[in-house]
Amino acid sequence: MGKNKNDRKSEEIRTVETMVRLYCRHKEGNEDLCPSCRTLLEYAHRRLAHCPFGQDKPSCRLCPVHCYRPDMQARIRTVMRYAGPRMLWHHPLMALRHLWRELHSRPSGRAGNS
Repeated sequence: MGKNKNDRKSEEIRTVETMVRLYCRHKEGNEDLCPSCRTLLEYAHRRLAHCPFGQDKPSCRLCPVHCYRPDMQARIRTVMRYAGPRMLWHHPLMALRHLWRELHSRPSGRAGNS
């Protein structure tokens, strides 16, 4: 039986949250999310919730629509550059699933296509 349509966005949200938490814990040395990382995570959740591609969204790096504000885009890029390689060690299945989807997603350049 096929997967639930909400799985794609849910997985994307879990991946971003895991990366932000990994960054905050290991790079910044915080036990819990600091206010700055919490703000970034909440912003990322809002952006994913309003993604015009819906369940067919490509990875954000390959997306033709850059919906993040420039300051938040720079912050999430910093987090992903740090956490991305470390995800293979800390969360290998999640990292491989993300890489697989990124390699096989082909954005059409138009939002809202079914």
